[in-house]
Amino acid sequence: MPFRLQDYLELLDWTGRQFRQGKRGTIDESLPPIMERLNLEPDKWLYTAIHFERSFKGFVGTVRSMVETCRRLGYQRTPGLSAGKILT
Repeated sequence: MPFRLQDYLELLDWTGRQFRQGKRGTIDESLPPIMERLNLEPDKWLYTAIHFERSFKGFVGTVRSMVETCRRLGYQRTPGLSAGKILT
């Protein structure tokens, strides 16, 4: 079924909100939609997903988390910073 990423995520979000007795991982009705909770813009997320392997060579995450990880590991450089900036 061809449809937009945002529509797919909304479908997943809706499905996760359906309550069933004994079901683990149900999404609480009071939570905002997934893209809002993750603070992601659909266009930026789609670009990142399409270019994922080309964009992220070592670490994946926000700029802050990648800088902290590289500092903790003693890296001189932080690979993937420009890709991380797209998500923030």
